[in-house]
Order: sequence, then structure tokens, then C-alpha cells
Amino acid sequence: QVQLVESGGGLVQAGGSLRLSCAASGRTFSSYAMGWFRQAPGKEREFVAAISGPGGGVTTYADSVKGRFTISRDNAKNTVYLQMNSLKPEDTAVYYCAAAKRLGLVRDGSDYWGQGTQVTVSS
Repeated sequence: QVQLVESGGGLVQAGGSLRLSCAASGRTFSSYAMGWFRQAPGKEREFVAAISGPGGGVTTYADSVKGRFTISRDNAKNTVYLQMNSLKPEDTAVYYCAAAKRLGLVRDGSDYWGQGTQVTVSS
């Protein structure tokens, strides 16, 4: 029903910025809450940010990215974004997007996942 494809990853210097995109299929996209996760080598998957559907009026962030990252959505384009500013080497990871029926289910009950995009931050 919903297919997700991430893009926008790359190599950046510490202090730089990057914007990730997650393109979704399906006409029911706007009703889903969306989230971003990341996984560094040898580490468990970590929650990054989430946004409510359909208007995106509620957002939540992990403490480690508050004030630096911003999640947003454009329902007309079936796309969710993650704007990452003031990047640090510890932000290096594969970033994944996910879709859930409501915001409270994003962390542990997401129904759909993308394949990930690599973000590398050099010191």
C-alpha cells in the first residue's frame, strides 16, 4: 500500500547541512504519521524524528538532534523531509524513513520502511 524510498544522503563536513527526502507511493500517504531513524555501524537503530499526519502539526525529536534537525512533509509531493544542520561526526549513519497509522506508533509500530540512505560527516 505504501512504498518508501530515501534519497539525499552524502558526505559533508562537520558543521555542514544536508536535506534527506523520503518519497512515498499511495494516495493515502497524507493520513500516515512519518518518522526518521538512523543506524550506525555496530549500533542499534535509533529514533531521530517523527511528524503527524495529515497536516504535520505535531513533531517530535530525539534529544540528540533537537535544535539541529527539522522534519517536514509535503503531501502534494508525497514526500517527507529531514533538514539536518550543524552536523556532527556522531550523526554518521544510514538514515531510514518509516510510516505508521498514527504518531504514537512510529517508534515501535511502523508498518512500512524505506531501504535507507547513507550520511557521513567528516571531522
